[in-house]
Amino acid sequence: MTTTTTQSLALPQARSSSNVTSLIGAVLLGSVIVFATGFSGTSAAHNAAHDMRHANAFPCH
Repeated sequence: MTTTTTQSLALPQARSSSNVTSLIGAVLLGSVIVFATGFSGTSAAHNAAHDMRHANAFPCH
């Protein structure tokens, strides 16, 4: 009779609070970028994202 033994390694799991914090940070950063560019007085920054904002129904003028 042959006995086979397998061992599994426990990989560290990311904590869910860390995932939530990362998600909130990404949403806040994205919102700041979108609104700062959307209402920027600099025409270069405004024109750089102009078409994408209109495609997503973001009012910029």
